[in-house]
Order: sequence, then structure tokens, then C-alpha cells
Amino acid sequence: MLDITKDIQSLTAFRRNSGRFLSQLRRSRRPLVLTVRGKAKAVVQDAEAYQRLLDAAARADVHEAIRQGLEDIAHGRTRPAREVFDDIRRRHNIPR
Repeated sequence: MLDITKDIQSLTAFRRNSGRFLSQLRRSRRPLVLTVRGKAKAVVQDAEAYQRLLDAAARADVHEAIRQGLEDIAHGRTRPAREVFDDIRRRHNIPR
């Protein structure tokens, strides 16, 4: 969770103290919001945290695909594989 007292900093402060902020990122495992003129402009996080975020997004994509597939089955929006392959063969003149 974001700690607004520590995790929102100006870009100028980040540039001046980047080593300290990178250490903070590794220790806290929380992202750092960088501001320019008081408005959020960028988010910085350590590489491990970013990888965890990518992994979680990939898992969410897989879960959503499975959910959609199960919904298609429940609503009769599927066809037997043999029928699909036969259609592909006919469309592309592929012999059996």
C-alpha cells in the first residue's frame, strides 16, 4: 500500500537522492510516485516488484480467458473441434 508521507516525492528530490530512494524502493517494496510541479508524472518501482506485477497481470489474463471460455460453454457458444478443423480445411483447401 502507498504511504503518502514517504512514497510521493518530487522528481527533483529523486534526482538529487536517487541512491537513497532506490534503497527505499528495495526495502519497502512499494512504488514511488514522482511529481512535477505537484502533479503525479511517473511511478518508479524496483525490478522485483515490477516482475511480480507482470506475473500477477499474466495470471489475471489466464484466469479471465478461462472464465470467458466457461461462460461460452455455459451459453452454447462452442463447436466441436472436428467441425472447426473441417471448416479450416475446406476454407484453405487442405486435404485430409
